[in-house]
Amino acid sequence: MPNPAISNLPDLRRIVTTHDEQGVAKVQSDMHLSAQDMQAVKGAQSAAIWVTIDSIPTNDNNSTEDGANRKIEEPTNFGLVHPTGTNLRSTDLAPGAITPMHRTSSLDYNILVHGELILITEDGLEKHLKNPGDTVVQKGTLHAWKNPSKEWARWITVLIAAKPTNVNGEALHPVFMH
Repeated sequence: MPNPAISNLPDLRRIVTTHDEQGVAKVQSDMHLSAQDMQAVKGAQSAAIWVTIDSIPTNDNNSTEDGANRKIEEPTNFGLVHPTGTNLRSTDLAPGAITPMHRTSSLDYNILVHGELILITEDGLEKHLKNPGDTVVQKGTLHAWKNPSKEWARWITVLIAAKPTNVNGEALHPVFMH
């Protein structure tokens, strides 16, 4: 009988994007994160994926409003990024479909929950995500998503408002290439 105190789940894969000295989007790191035992919770393990330390606290804990009904009226980031908040959303991509290259002024946490995805960065590099939980931390970089499989893919994204990426004194503003 397997030991229930030892997880049989695979390590979480985390890909982080950034920019090179010329402002071209690229992958900064691609690594596996091992969960560690949680001191306070017996039988649980946890892995830090990404932490930010300069955000303003939300007051949603004191609201009865359904956050899914809120509209993002900010056209600068294509209605995806609230200028003072976050956006938790789900995206489904059809088999063989590919999104246009795009960039928002945000820090995005993308977590694969079903199917497969390929992250394509501006420099042409492709990273294949195959396991539920594979995560991409998108740091304001130009990128596209492609579904290489014969089934629908789904990922969950948290978009957090961020200042535009600045490379050599020049801001890289949101763009959606058709």
